[in-house]
Amino acid sequence: MQQRARIIYNPSAGHESLKRSMIDILGIFEADGYETSAYATTPKPNSARDEATRAAKEGFDLVVAAGGDGTINEVVNGIAGLKQRPKMAIIPAGTTNDYARALKIPREDPVEAAKVVLKNQTIKMDIGQANDQYFMNIAGGGFLTELTYDVPSETKSIFGYLAYLIEGAKMLPQIKPVPMHLEYDGGVYEGKASMFLLGLTNSVGGFEQVAPDVSLDDGRFSLIIVKTANMVELIHLMALALNGGRHIDDKRIIYTKTHKLVARSENKERMMINLDGEYGGDAPMTFINLHQHIEMFANVDALPEKAVTGDQTLIEEVPTDTTK
Repeated sequence: MQQRARIIYNPSAGHESLKRSMIDILGIFEADGYETSAYATTPKPNSARDEATRAAKEGFDLVVAAGGDGTINEVVNGIAGLKQRPKMAIIPAGTTNDYARALKIPREDPVEAAKVVLKNQTIKMDIGQANDQYFMNIAGGGFLTELTYDVPSETKSIFGYLAYLIEGAKMLPQIKPVPMHLEYDGGVYEGKASMFLLGLTNSVGGFEQVAPDVSLDDGRFSLIIVKTANMVELIHLMALALNGGRHIDDKRIIYTKTHKLVARSENKERMMINLDGEYGGDAPMTFINLHQHIEMFANVDALPEKAVTGDQTLIEEVPTDTTK
């Protein structure tokens, strides 16, 4: 039986470059042996997520998320809770395109990105679960993680990740620490911090040194806790991060690996949680790494040597919702 692929694309992403390239993209997947169809997302909430769930339940072998990181996140949320999950591929057409950056997928040309599937290289990727939601790249909490909510979409489109730098610089004088209680493998942090980050890849906001030694498939998050909220110290830490990821050895940082994190704020202070750059609810929240949960097409040849463990045995570490 011929394999089937469903492309779920955001027609307005990349200044409509996806829409203009769709005939060529469909041809690439057809040439690789897939009977291929496309679905354009709508303004309806969770449009991409719901279509991904439908396609998976109908037995599609491959679901392709075409758009920005938000579209990819929705597609991941559409299939991650299912018992039977199709393979995934991505075609980036957003602003920062962190996930494509981490998987070494071309970010400037949707047609070239689609051709990655022709190499037939996949990774069984770790996926994060945050209470009843899923994320594929980053989760975080604390004042610093809230800057993404304040960057207007039109600014993101024009300036890309430079927009985050501009907004971050404006916010620095306002940053205050949040009293946190964080439980992770082998430790507990109880005290004030400006943020925590849980990384599944090495790319955050367009930067590739935030978690410099990350593995995409080892079942562990890279956990970063930034204890200081002092503006001068934060600027120094950012400089260290940009200069080869040297921030991870700084005494103002806790950097470790963990399979799970339980996060809550203290003193009844609100702590908003960021999931893949969007608001994902408030703490308390439990984060679990779903080991090698979704098989993803990637440009494996171009990845750093230690990015993939090589032990690509699909493991179910936690029960998923099989009723979806």
